[in-house]
Amino acid sequence: MSSEISRRRIATNSIKLNIAEMGAAKKGLVLMLHGFPESWYSWRHQFKALADAGYHAVAPDMRGYGKSDKPQDIVAYNQVEVVNDIIGLIPALGYETAVVFGHDWGAPTAWSCALNHPEVVTAVGGLSVPFMPRADAPPLDTIKQIFKDLFFYQLYFQKPGVAEAEFEKNIRSALKKFLYMASGDADLALMPIKSPDSDLLSDLPEPESMPAWISDDDLDYYVSEFTNSGFRGPLNYYRNMNETWKLTENAPRKIMQPAMFLAGDKDGVVEMAAEAIKQLPENVPDLRVNERLPGIGHWTQQEAPEAVNKVMLRFLEMLA
Repeated sequence: MSSEISRRRIATNSIKLNIAEMGAAKKGLVLMLHGFPESWYSWRHQFKALADAGYHAVAPDMRGYGKSDKPQDIVAYNQVEVVNDIIGLIPALGYETAVVFGHDWGAPTAWSCALNHPEVVTAVGGLSVPFMPRADAPPLDTIKQIFKDLFFYQLYFQKPGVAEAEFEKNIRSALKKFLYMASGDADLALMPIKSPDSDLLSDLPEPESMPAWISDDDLDYYVSEFTNSGFRGPLNYYRNMNETWKLTENAPRKIMQPAMFLAGDKDGVVEMAAEAIKQLPENVPDLRVNERLPGIGHWTQQEAPEAVNKVMLRFLEMLA
């Protein structure tokens, strides 16, 4: 078994995804899906643990990110297409089935892979974002009602070009602010309450130093990736929330495979998704792990890699 993470591009769903991988096929394929604004690299601490345990660990750059293809059309980033990327990746890698983990935007993709392709995805894990059945109303419409008089980043991301310009003006500064803001090291109570016409980053202080979980080399890698790829593709995920809702009218409402949910107890998403987390045991009947990591924020597997590895491996052992 190679002790190094290798990378290659692989065809799936009419595009090519860049994948990072380690390990042999002894115990099967484990896919790890990243979120915004990240890359395969957000799973860097998980590869060796999974490979040493006998799994073929694979993390793609999701479409629009890194060295993966970047379709121009905004609608190409709806979750039906993104799910098809991942489902197509499984046979392209030589497997009939896989266990799929996802974090942030990767979590709803992982949940949807399991929901809609139970014959292929034998088990599923979500980090930070719980499974939510399709809503009764278009999600963006609901968000607009809730935040009609307040700034909310998902609404700010809707107009093409606006958030791109802010992030790309100074990518290093933007990433430092965004990553710190959502981490367990930040005090969310100190975040400013802003009007709907505000921008995201200008009134956030740039941290003098980053937390220990993200080194200068780590930050350099992210900056290099987004300097080359830009933010249009990543932001397009947010612009397809209503489109995905339209395309999934007949989706099942329960995930029946073995599942896990893991999040930091200082993750702002946990607060926003409190009701969905409460309903997880009903919507995911075979929920074998449902845990919070104390003092950890949104960047779960980067902030607490050893704890996450232990939980992931414990969950995978339950499947044997």
